[in-house]
Amino acid sequence: MPPQAAKTTGAATVPTSDLMLEGLTLMVFGMGFVFTFLTLLVLSTKVMSATVLRFSPVEEIVVKPAMTMISPSQQVANDPQLMAVLSAAVHRYRQDH
Repeated sequence: MPPQAAKTTGAATVPTSDLMLEGLTLMVFGMGFVFTFLTLLVLSTKVMSATVLRFSPVEEIVVKPAMTMISPSQQVANDPQLMAVLSAAVHRYRQDH
């Protein structure tokens, strides 16, 4: 059997299979750490949410009745002075053009 290929890292020579094993070990530990951290984060968030909901008073939402909207044309029609000014402006525009 031929000897295994070796890679040089720094001053030491390490076989390729050892590098792969170290890489896989590091990957497993890293993924395990991230999974554990995220699991603890989700659990702590759920506990805090349950605690806040338990001790805070529930606010009742009061629905206000809908306001009736008046269109701008209805507002203009109800103001005689504004109607007079607008009519004069339209009349003057039509005379000039």
